Amino acid sequence: MDPYLPDGVTAALFPFKGKFLALKSGLKMHYLDEGKGAPVVMVHGNPSWSFYYRNLALALRDTNRVIAPDHIGCGLSEKPGDDRYDYTLKSRVDDLEFLLDSLGVKDKITLVVHDWGGMIGLTYATRHPERIEKIVILNTGAFLLPQGKSFPAALRLCRTPLGAALIRGFNAFARGAAWVGCKRRRMSGELRRAYAAPYNNWANRIATLRFVEEIPLAPGDKAYAVALETQEKLGSLSSLPMLICWGLKDFVFDRHFLEEWTRRFPGAEIHSFPDCGHYILEDAQTEVIPLIKNFVARKELY
Repeated sequence: MDPYLPDGVTAALFPFKGKFLALKSGLKMHYLDEGKGAPVVMVHGNPSWSFYYRNLALALRDTNRVIAPDHIGCGLSEKPGDDRYDYTLKSRVDDLEFLLDSLGVKDKITLVVHDWGGMIGLTYATRHPERIEKIVILNTGAFLLPQGKSFPAALRLCRTPLGAALIRGFNAFARGAAWVGCKRRRMSGELRRAYAAPYNNWANRIATLRFVEEIPLAPGDKAYAVALETQEKLGSLSSLPMLICWGLKDFVFDRHFLEEWTRRFPGAEIHSFPDCGHYILEDAQTEVIPLIKNFVARKELY
């Protein structure tokens, strides 16, 4: 067993040797940094980790520099308690900025975002629109709940004491997401175990809960002000080439979110998959990875 990888993740599934960066707090952030060329930065959501981007990283690393961090509390990054880390959207964006600045990645970035990675990555992008060259959107949001979209009951449950106990006591969020995240073809047991592997005890499941608690629904929520500011600044990215690949059977990031992206970025190239769910890079891997690879390589967009 490779000590670098958690139990349940094989080197065959995740054939990388990642790196670690000490943040200003001293906490260690794990990240992949593969290949050379124009940078492609992949930002994951909850409850996944850089594992979600493994096949895309393999497809791009011969032509591009691929960077895929694990947020603090996620994947192979350090998983501190609340006494050592402020689990907020602002902290996530600051961490991403610190990582990219430390690596000297400050221009011509293709940003790939999924789930919470959309809000984190696009907040970074609106801070530094001059650094971003292209954007790839995968079942995510970077704005408040769209008109007509209600907050799903399953997520509302997760924000209750019972939900917290299920998430931290039984890893219900990571396991559940892996179970329902693919609709075309359910993930194999091996893949489901790999997605949940970093979240193997009560302490290590803190981020999966904090992310759900952080979803901005009302002005009193901690992430609300940052999310609202990002929403208002998305127009600064409107001239950039954008590729949207979307699983229409995602019960959270559903057609309401896709319609909002389309409204805000009418020039985006959109590919929707009616039979696919949230984990679109798993469900529609054979279609989506070539689409992203071609989009990244395309020169006539400039």
